Amino acid sequence: MTGPLVYANFEPSEIEPQKVTLLKMRLPALCTALAAATALTGCSQLAESAQGPQKVTLWLMKGSASEDFIDKFTASFEQEHPGVDLDVRIQEWTGIGAKVNAVLDGTSKETADVIEVGNTQVAQYIEKGGLSELTLEGLREWGSKDWLKGLADPGSVNGAQYGVPWYAANRVVIYQKDLFANAGIKTPPKNRQEWIQATQKLDKGDQQGIYLAGQNWYVLAGFVWDEGGELAVETGGRWVGTLDDEKALAGMDFYRQLQALGDGPKDADEETPPQSQVFARGQVAQIIAPPGQAAEIEAANPALKGKLGFFPIPGKTSDKAGAVFTGGSDLIIPERTRQRKHAVDVITALVSEKWQSELARTMSYVPNKTTLAHVVEGNEGATNMAPGAAQGRATPTSARWAEVEARNPIKPFMTAVLTGRDPKQAARAASEEIGKVLSSDR
Repeated sequence: MTGPLVYANFEPSEIEPQKVTLLKMRLPALCTALAAATALTGCSQLAESAQGPQKVTLWLMKGSASEDFIDKFTASFEQEHPGVDLDVRIQEWTGIGAKVNAVLDGTSKETADVIEVGNTQVAQYIEKGGLSELTLEGLREWGSKDWLKGLADPGSVNGAQYGVPWYAANRVVIYQKDLFANAGIKTPPKNRQEWIQATQKLDKGDQQGIYLAGQNWYVLAGFVWDEGGELAVETGGRWVGTLDDEKALAGMDFYRQLQALGDGPKDADEETPPQSQVFARGQVAQIIAPPGQAAEIEAANPALKGKLGFFPIPGKTSDKAGAVFTGGSDLIIPERTRQRKHAVDVITALVSEKWQSELARTMSYVPNKTTLAHVVEGNEGATNMAPGAAQGRATPTSARWAEVEARNPIKPFMTAVLTGRDPKQAARAASEEIGKVLSSDR
């Protein structure tokens, strides 16, 4: 997508208030005359026609949906909502926070009635103010009880829902089928113990059982959550880092065991170097990544095409997949919108089974509800994301979590543990830094 798709030429707000008043004054008499003459339309329809089409502006992030999806959705929505022009505008991720905040506080020259935002961004917009609450619509129309927790929780504060889950994507295990077969592993592991045992068999000679960089903190977060731990908690109105909790430390210990079964760097994350490139060399049995990285691997090494498989990150027991960090997007409505009813209609359509199915199949996403997991059957990557998504979580719902990620004391904590330092001491230092960032005054 190279630019915004524009389907309307003016804003309703461009009509001068004085003209609107005169038009409203003349409408009753005009309606009566027309009704007597033709009996074709009612006053309300004439008023809407006189005002022209109602434009509703939807901001979507670049890459979230294909151009074909957007075109189909727009045509369908406009057909089902006569008199409404849907104006879809594509936004870049870079600088989007400032643009959204400007819309919310009324300082923007642009307008938006529905905005796609990253699920972990919603908290900062809630704190900023200017979001329309959507709790009742969620309960009555959108099936909020079945929403993925990792998308719904970041969009809620004190029981009020502001962000509506749209789609999810999370990590799975990507593996080389032939290396598993050569090691005598006939089926993917279902729990942590089986996973460690399988990876030990695969880790031999020049072959790595798994490539897991030492600072892949998103993966660590899932292991911490599996143990019942947290990255940080809010208590007494203040946030406290909790990596030094015994449950969080148990998650880090499992990470240490798994990371040792390969040659991943202990002092770098999964992009230094990109793990897909390392995997493409052919001597790595597994990586933990979104399924989309399989395409990158095959592009780098076409000989691996058709030889890659996927399985959910194993949990502590076989009956439940491991917890994962859920990435994805929520939909919000600015409080200042003049088209709230139509904005709600747009979200109603986007979260419907029809369009959730279309988006999931087109983009290999996980739908926003656990009850829609069946729609990705046949897409191996998305199918294996779904069990993890059901256990999905998001980062702490603090508006300042983005600042924690910018400083990221979690990464040096992980390196410290992997290089033999005292885990409790390293975790305490990281927890103090997290708490300091989350609870400091702006």
